[in-house]
Amino acid sequence: MIENLEIMVLIAWLIIFTVIVGATYKIRHYTDTFKKEGKPEKAEALQNTQNTFYALVVIASLAGVGVLYLFLKDTVYESHFFEWLNLTVRLIHITFGIAWIGASFYFVFLENALNRKNVRDELAGDLWAVHGGGFYYLEKYKVAPKQIPKHLHWFKYEAYFTWLSGFCLLSIVYYFNANSYLIDPDVLDILPWQAVAIGVSSFIVGWICYDIICKKINKNKILFTVAITLMVIVFAWFYSQVFSGRGAYIHFGAFLGTLMAGNVFFVIIPGQKRMVNAAKKGLKPNPEDGKAAQLRSYTNNYFTLPVLFVMISNHFPSTFGNTYQWLILLGITVGTAGVKHYLNLREKGEISVWIMPASVIILLGMAFITAPEQPKYKNCETIVSFAEVKAIVQNRCIVCHSENPTDEIWKVAPNGVKYDTPEQIYSFKDKIFQRAVVSKNMPFNNNQTGMTEEERDIINCWITQGAPNE
Repeated sequence: MIENLEIMVLIAWLIIFTVIVGATYKIRHYTDTFKKEGKPEKAEALQNTQNTFYALVVIASLAGVGVLYLFLKDTVYESHFFEWLNLTVRLIHITFGIAWIGASFYFVFLENALNRKNVRDELAGDLWAVHGGGFYYLEKYKVAPKQIPKHLHWFKYEAYFTWLSGFCLLSIVYYFNANSYLIDPDVLDILPWQAVAIGVSSFIVGWICYDIICKKINKNKILFTVAITLMVIVFAWFYSQVFSGRGAYIHFGAFLGTLMAGNVFFVIIPGQKRMVNAAKKGLKPNPEDGKAAQLRSYTNNYFTLPVLFVMISNHFPSTFGNTYQWLILLGITVGTAGVKHYLNLREKGEISVWIMPASVIILLGMAFITAPEQPKYKNCETIVSFAEVKAIVQNRCIVCHSENPTDEIWKVAPNGVKYDTPEQIYSFKDKIFQRAVVSKNMPFNNNQTGMTEEERDIINCWITQGAPNE
């Protein structure tokens, strides 16, 4: 009966998906036809319907992933399914993220590098550029041109799909494996659904707070910067009090990413639409819409480097595994934002002699703070043998890191790291040191195999002594 139900679900999904894709293609065809025939009103009327069907295609695709999971659940292919789902969504997220951040960097560069002298009255500035063997000339209008062009490119889908794919990735890695990745009972002992609810709610609350700051105190640059900085500090600290180290970092990045995507969806694009519609009707666009969009674009620009750090932080346990991980996160956030500020000033032709050195000092300070401690093992003066280290690793680590893991969650060795042979253990000695000694976030799942502090110190001694291998 269950197998028949699964087949019926699959058939139903195939029919619905085919209908949605076919309708989307047809609507897109008519929209493009109206544009070519010089009927912008009809094309614009179909645009919202087209966008709705694009959203339905995305929803139907996600439903298809769920249907596929029904067939693979509790089979040998289940872990393989999640690995490739992770890979696919991660690739989509990175691709759209590169496009979004690249556009953000480019347009902030344009704004900073514009020539504002001897330009027409209606212009805010212009810029000559050369790239790829061609010369380009760009103009920025103070508000809007007298005649809105028929073909106007909108930069929005990069932001939307970066956030959507990012949230999917957050769900796949952290929400579906909350007990392993998100929850640390030593930090806060909560249920998976509670952790997910806290994470999602924090994004909503964060956006409301940020939006109020942008609307109420945007005219005072210093007060605005202080308020944003305090908000960032509060959320970094809050996440460290609720989630595991990795969970706290990734939620901080998702929090900043939500603010960035919210800026595009709720402020920048609606404001630009109002300006375009006003210009089409022969009315003067409201300059406040342009100012609000520019403010949000600039804050997005400063958030980018901290978000990029969070995206790669999973690979560096000395940061999220530190006792004061939220301070490390803040230090790297402030340091990278400072580097971006220096680059923005330089694009304007302004020079600051202290911002870059201060930012570098902050980042170096984080490296110093996260350095490993000296081993406290009482017999560290005696040479620790490889056999001792091998016994610890095989006793504590091969539950997951083996050709045939016995862990309930990991059916395949994480990242392909295996410690079945002495050669494998020795080749991964630096990784073992980082995870078991520096960050102490391994063994996984809150030290499920019970590695002791003395065992961690023995590994520390072995590495400190040059990792002798007999």
